[in-house]
Amino acid sequence: MAEMSVDLVAIERRLWSGQANFVSAQTTEGQIGILPGHEPLLGQLAEDSAVTIVDSDGERIVAAVHGGFFSVTATTVRILAESAEFAGDVDIEAARAVLADPNASEQEQNAARARVRAVEAAAS
Repeated sequence: MAEMSVDLVAIERRLWSGQANFVSAQTTEGQIGILPGHEPLLGQLAEDSAVTIVDSDGERIVAAVHGGFFSVTATTVRILAESAEFAGDVDIEAARAVLADPNASEQEQNAARARVRAVEAAAS
């Protein structure tokens, strides 16, 4: 099966790098799925989204991302997020508490929504 090189990078660190068969991301224009050989494009990640990567072994890697961009060529996908964390590292109760807090800032709400979406995506 065809593969592509994928990097998931946040400002503070590289989260994941490797070969993958599929990448899915929520953009400001909607959900996009990327397979090897995809037409080149640049996109802006939604402020409260999850990214799913299916690696060459079929393992799903899901991360909450908060803003940023991605670039796609026929052989590479580069995801450059303002912040990101793996779904397995998310404290779901803390994220839900932020969503329930009327005093939480818009940025805190967006980050919490991204975390909840990542956990839900990893569970499905």
